[in-house]
Amino acid sequence: MERRQKNQQQQNPRRNPLSSSSSSSSSHSSNRKSRYRPPNRASGDARARHREDSGLDSGDATTWDEPRSLARSIDERASAAGTRSSMGIREQQEQHQHHQDGENARDSREFASAVGTCPYMCPGMGEMAQRERLRDLAVFERLHGNPAKTSPELAVKKFCRTISTRHVQLSDIRPLSVLGSTLDYLMNLMNSTPEPFETVHDFIFDRTRSIRQDLSMQDILDKRAIHMYEKMVNFHVISHHKLRLSSSGPNSFNISSLHHLNMEQLAKVLTSLYNLYDLNRDHNSMHKNEPEYRSLYVLLCLNSESLPEGERLSLWFRRVPTPVIKSKEMTFARRILRYFRTDNYKCFFSTIAAEASYLQYCALEPYIDKVRALAVLLINNGGYKLHPYPIAHLSNLLMMEESEVESFCIACGLETSLDEQGNKVLPTKQPAFNHPKAGHGKYGFSGFENICRGREAEEKV
Repeated sequence: MERRQKNQQQQNPRRNPLSSSSSSSSSHSSNRKSRYRPPNRASGDARARHREDSGLDSGDATTWDEPRSLARSIDERASAAGTRSSMGIREQQEQHQHHQDGENARDSREFASAVGTCPYMCPGMGEMAQRERLRDLAVFERLHGNPAKTSPELAVKKFCRTISTRHVQLSDIRPLSVLGSTLDYLMNLMNSTPEPFETVHDFIFDRTRSIRQDLSMQDILDKRAIHMYEKMVNFHVISHHKLRLSSSGPNSFNISSLHHLNMEQLAKVLTSLYNLYDLNRDHNSMHKNEPEYRSLYVLLCLNSESLPEGERLSLWFRRVPTPVIKSKEMTFARRILRYFRTDNYKCFFSTIAAEASYLQYCALEPYIDKVRALAVLLINNGGYKLHPYPIAHLSNLLMMEESEVESFCIACGLETSLDEQGNKVLPTKQPAFNHPKAGHGKYGFSGFENICRGREAEEKV
């Protein structure tokens, strides 16, 4: 017994220094400078989601990336120290999250009721003067072609990736009325300039992103914003069609890059537009143009890899209001989706020719040649070798001119010939079929003229 008591007395002096050291280390870790955690972007209501998806989207400001790297450094230092408890790290991170939420809430309160005061398409005393000095003027902004001179009627505010709502001046923000007239000016440029479309697209692409920034900083989320976002969707969808027509030639690589960036922004603008529809919805009603713009998402997502940042259609349909699901435009989109995925090429082409709007056709156009190639493959494999398929019948089926059908078959690695009556035919059971390469040619669509006439009639109404 006495020997045991002596051993305990000898152990106590060795234990106390360790416990005090551990206590001091824990105290030291609790006094370390607090660091941010990335904000919980998955939470929040539709209004918060809209702010993230619209002007200040990912990559537009550096403030979203910095917290992630800081959070990683917190974890690395915690594992290197080895003496801090996991509970202490969790408490620090909760404090960082609370601090970050407070900063974001304060910025939102400051700009929730802010109204820009810039009366021009581009701030005159700041950006316009600086860009004249730096000769940073687009071809559409140059006064009499002078790269160092512009005017308030020509210059349009550029998109700024690292803009901060805390330091921006109200005189640099355009109010809603100016944003509306600026957007109308940009939309008129699409068909009223002799410049190549890729040059026009590059200019409008950047300036519409700047418009989205100004809308977001002023928290403009009403029906007027819906109308503006619908116009911006029109721009990106029509560009989807026109860039494809320009994708051949020496600039094909640059056009392909523009097409990819256009699809990325189209995904973001559509997401913001759908959030605005939900924010301004009365009960279970639908907005005037909502069915057509909702249907665009379905048509762009016929392939699961078509739309960047998109979600699975099966999940997306669950959030679409019932009146929109039952609308004519969405019924058309769902039928096209079914025909595409079941390889029903005949109904695919005939339904597009009979029912598609101009915007819907622009969204569908990249799929048309893919379905044509599938149709030629099935006819070649399923036909009788002694009964060649007439090119005239194939022309009606694929909605193409006969000369284009012959060229398309050659692009698929198949040969055409003449029958006894001198009619062009496609011999079947040819083993050399291959899918045409991207950019192999631009083929028309027989029903496109009717679609364009329908668009002109809608614009007159």
